[in-house]
Amino acid sequence: MLYDKFQYRIMGDRSVLVELGDEISPEVNRRVREFYAIILENPIEGLLEIVPAYRSFLIIYNPLKIDLFMIKTKMEALKKKIGKIKIPEPKTVEIPVVYGGKYGPDMEWVAQYHKISIEQVIQLHTGTTYQVYMIGFMPGFPYMGELPEGLATPRRETPRTVIPQGSVAIAQTQTGIYPAESPGGWQILGRTPLKLFNPLHSPPTLLEMGDLVQFFSIGEEVFKQWQQ
Repeated sequence: MLYDKFQYRIMGDRSVLVELGDEISPEVNRRVREFYAIILENPIEGLLEIVPAYRSFLIIYNPLKIDLFMIKTKMEALKKKIGKIKIPEPKTVEIPVVYGGKYGPDMEWVAQYHKISIEQVIQLHTGTTYQVYMIGFMPGFPYMGELPEGLATPRRETPRTVIPQGSVAIAQTQTGIYPAESPGGWQILGRTPLKLFNPLHSPPTLLEMGDLVQFFSIGEEVFKQWQQ
């Protein structure tokens, strides 16, 4: 549900979290993207960074140039522009994935958990178009939803200390891709040869907030060719 009034939460001495709704949903996330675009089009002196998320955005500011009261006043003024700005149409990105085996070490567990076959897990995961709700955790990591009801899966009880770059994973009702080797607790279904983050590119991330993602299955040989 969208809030009638923004909720402000102080996050230290130079940042504030602005909440626009109380749930993870396309409607709330669209409002976050819309207001993020409004702020970018109407720069405010003293704001250092705006970080959008599922249902909120974090404002990091210079307290020597602007204070919390001024920020709230300007945010309320900008609210009047809601509905008057057109946010960019989302692009659809197709992501190749080699599923199971050494590339998807949790595939069998997920299939057993849902009492379905590995082929059905792949069909469910590739049969849905996902929205990128936010980029976070590490540069380029997309939080995407929603998984089909038959594939919603809890996180691992014990996180792994190392997850390979490109691993495609699920947790609860979300799916994501690890853009770099890192620890993590999501269930790994497969791996993509695509690189999700390159600091030399503009933008540096393959996926952006609001994009739509469609996964498709490839074989190991195609995966190796794609890597090359």
